[in-house]
Amino acid sequence: MARSSLLKLATTLSLVVVSILLALHTQKTLSLDIEDEDEEYVPDTPAPPVSFIRSRSRFLAGTVVKKGAQCRAERSNICNGVSANAGTGLLHCCKKHCRDVHADKNNCGQCDNRCKFGESCCNGKCTNVAFNANNCGTCGKKCSPGVKCRYGTCGYA
Repeated sequence: MARSSLLKLATTLSLVVVSILLALHTQKTLSLDIEDEDEEYVPDTPAPPVSFIRSRSRFLAGTVVKKGAQCRAERSNICNGVSANAGTGLLHCCKKHCRDVHADKNNCGQCDNRCKFGESCCNGKCTNVAFNANNCGTCGKKCSPGVKCRYGTCGYA
């Protein structure tokens, strides 16, 4: 009788521990920002000189804004509403960091608008890239006319 109770207790505890570990791992995996933190934005218009903007090179007049650069929405802000990367990006100051609201899945279209699991931020809209023929697998990848997007692949059989 005692052995049976001990076996049930051990089984229950192991299931609880495994469940907790899986939940923690899933939460950590989902919270990771898999976007490239070394990404740089090139403003389409010249920006005022401030400390977190650096010159691309001494030979080029253009400047770049590193993704996540510090900003303040109230003053000395070069991020809010600044078009970047030849019009493909739109920078905003989100929680004191420069973010491209056209491509950032945590700030899609506006600050703090998070895309759901499995979605990417394509041109400021959360998009399910697994089943979208205009954004199949990644933003901007179009399937041929008549070919469906399935699981992020055009024409998946």
